[in-house]
Amino acid sequence: MIAYISEMLSYPFMSRAFITGLFISAAASCIGVNLVLRHFSMIGDGLSHSGFGALAVAVALHQSPLLISLPAVLLCATLILSFSQKIKLPSDASIAMLSSVSLSVGVMVLSVTTGMNTDVCNYLFGSILGMKVNDMYITMGLCSAVVLIYILMYNNFFAVTFDSEFARAAGIKVGRCNFILAMMCAVIIAVGMKMMGALLISNLIVMPALTAMRVCKRYMITVIYSIGLSIFCFISGLTISYSFSTPTGASIVLVNLALFIIHCLIASLKRRCI
Repeated sequence: MIAYISEMLSYPFMSRAFITGLFISAAASCIGVNLVLRHFSMIGDGLSHSGFGALAVAVALHQSPLLISLPAVLLCATLILSFSQKIKLPSDASIAMLSSVSLSVGVMVLSVTTGMNTDVCNYLFGSILGMKVNDMYITMGLCSAVVLIYILMYNNFFAVTFDSEFARAAGIKVGRCNFILAMMCAVIIAVGMKMMGALLISNLIVMPALTAMRVCKRYMITVIYSIGLSIFCFISGLTISYSFSTPTGASIVLVNLALFIIHCLIASLKRRCI
């Protein structure tokens, strides 16, 4: 197995994808537990759809998709929070509205410019072949920043996730924590679209957290286990993709699904034994 992975990583594009994927997997699973526990996991799906609109604009302008999609997704995350807090619009309604509008903008831009070309399909469904060196370094830096912020604000995120009223009474700025968490999610969506695809990247945030929650009860253990699961699923999915020439994003998602089912069965057996 180790020899096979070594052979796979002998190709430069595979080694770039491997390094990039490890950083994205670790960063995504850090915030996934918080998003799931707060019933805010759909923000990842909404932001990924928003990223498609930015991607279409980038392709039409012949610009770097990452440089266009990153500020666009950050803006959408800000708008979602603003709609929820200032206009008192439900968060799920805000996400649905922005995601549909962004998709419409993307489809409209593509229809009057380049059409649905190969570059767009790669970003929709994921492709490791186009992972450039600059993209790898940018992704490594941004994901490292996400993990560092999560570690520094761990206690705040913990308090806000389980009891926002207590956190507010304790002097924690709940609104700022929510904003930072949304920005971290937006960054992961933007940098992960190339590997996982705009339509699948939210799975990398949500599924490892859901799987870990089947068997873990403590918050910290759940986060750590979620990170391990996410990295394992990425490596397994990348290996399957290399071996059978399947789409990378879809392979990772299916491995995540298989582990989720296995953990559900384990949790069911544990309840019966008690």
